[in-house]
Amino acid sequence: MEKKSKQNLEEALKEKVSPLLEESMEKSWGIVIPKIQSDITDNLKNPSLNVYVPQHLTFNAAKKHFKNEFIKKELRLHWGNISHLAKLLGVNRRSIHRTIKEFSIPVRELTPKSEEELQQDTIGETIRTTLEQYKEVIQPQKMEKMYQELPNLTKSIARYLPLEELTWKEAEREFERQFLVQALRERQGNVPKTAQELKIRPETLYRKIKKLEIKV
Repeated sequence: MEKKSKQNLEEALKEKVSPLLEESMEKSWGIVIPKIQSDITDNLKNPSLNVYVPQHLTFNAAKKHFKNEFIKKELRLHWGNISHLAKLLGVNRRSIHRTIKEFSIPVRELTPKSEEELQQDTIGETIRTTLEQYKEVIQPQKMEKMYQELPNLTKSIARYLPLEELTWKEAEREFERQFLVQALRERQGNVPKTAQELKIRPETLYRKIKKLEIKV
């Protein structure tokens, strides 16, 4: 089932999302830049989490950021129903309450959102953050044109990315895998350098690479 889900995602990105990105770049810039298109689709390969985590953070800071945003996303999606949420995530209610307290999450102030709306938010933020890496290359006025395209673009993309429910343990594992894969890729697979910049011990990173079945 997991293999089929990943295959569906790859097909959606290639056959549906890539053409939408090409169309938006052509409309905004007059050209298509394959590298930017590739970077965006690579960064969109985590729709199952629907949580964007900045890649520049240390590992522990990124994990806290993920935990905070993931639980807020789930609370919005399930209208703050902690009992129902605990059952879906495979944890007890006390774990949810502890997390809410740890991050001082104002549950009653969270605006309920549909899964599609949350997905659109994440897609938009992912694309915007990816584009920011090229702000020195793309002229400001052309970049602004692309930003103006984002609402319609994210809405279109969200229709094609498959959705799935994960338990808390599954989501945490998937976050670690995706975050570390990207971190290692950006440093050409250099484990000691990656560990140093993520502020974790090299042996810890080696252990996670093995556990998460990451190819270096």
